[in-house]
Amino acid sequence: MGGDGREIADGSGDAPHREDRGGWEIADGSGDAPHREDRGGREIAAALARLERITRQLRRECPWDREQDERTVVPHTLEEAYELADAANRGDDAKLAEELGDVLFQVHFLSLLMEERGAADLARVAGRATDKLIRRHPHVFAETEVEDAAEVLRNWDAIKTTESGREPGVFGEVPDNLPATLYARKVQRRAASSGFDVDDVEQPLRSVADELAELRAARTRQERFDELGDVLFAAVGVARKLQVDPELALRAAADRFRGRVQSAVDLAASEGRSWNDLASEGQLAYYARARSHEDEGEGEPQER
Repeated sequence: MGGDGREIADGSGDAPHREDRGGWEIADGSGDAPHREDRGGREIAAALARLERITRQLRRECPWDREQDERTVVPHTLEEAYELADAANRGDDAKLAEELGDVLFQVHFLSLLMEERGAADLARVAGRATDKLIRRHPHVFAETEVEDAAEVLRNWDAIKTTESGREPGVFGEVPDNLPATLYARKVQRRAASSGFDVDDVEQPLRSVADELAELRAARTRQERFDELGDVLFAAVGVARKLQVDPELALRAAADRFRGRVQSAVDLAASEGRSWNDLASEGQLAYYARARSHEDEGEGEPQER
């Protein structure tokens, strides 16, 4: 979808197969013909058209890009998504913009791979996403009324169950390869959408306490394995009720711990002590000092 009016090759080395259809025409998502947007819309369309041209050129001319397929590209897509999440969690707008660009390129590249085998193209991908958003937001695009965000989510889940082509059952289309905390949250959300849920966070909090007691009572390796999993699963339930992303919360906690340990290591080094040579008690003492400095605003963990 080039913006210069040229035909663009499909990346297979064959003759060009499609023409530019207007680098700054944008479909409005209603199924009508594309319409011309204001200057801001034209700038966005021009930038996207340029990215599309570059993506196609890389597919034709870069030896690495020519060798890729969906299975080899998706791991990079996941990596970029995690880098995007990290930038968002840090509140780093410059990094967030950069990572959004990387994810956007992944979308263009994967769409191009589908186009090459006649399965879909970027227009179809964008069109299906737009149609889905309209269908799942009847409170915006139709006459449905909602009271709050929670009702929006309930309607969203209910609408998904009516869509054709979806796997049946309460847990249909729950990906098995999600990170464990997100998998647990999605399983809980699907159960909740069927009506199997509690009203507030108090029951999940009691579940954490109950599971911790069972973990303390566990004796065998298998019992400890099972009970620890139950503790983590219950903690995800608390996160869901508090509307906190458990993956980001756990990562943030790990980052805080990492920063505090590094501060303790640096503090020991400033006093001529080697961290690895310290006994456990000495390390804990430096860690406590680093924590106290952090609480006083004197030793914030370094950004990593």
